[in-house]
Amino acid sequence: MSDAYVVGDPDGLSPLLVELRDAIARELHAQLALRAERIELADLPEVAYQVTVQVDRTLRAWRPR
Repeated sequence: MSDAYVVGDPDGLSPLLVELRDAIARELHAQLALRAERIELADLPEVAYQVTVQVDRTLRAWRPR
């Protein structure tokens, strides 16, 4: 990860895409924690569903700054 990302440069993403990226990353992190750091192929539909739920929540709550 570059230092530019850490200090707030969103790599050219819009604020909405930054929020979506962060929501997806948080959910994937949570799913990996629940599954002992390994997502099995059989678990992908559930993981994808949970990521979709988080994207939906983010879109519903998102307000431009």
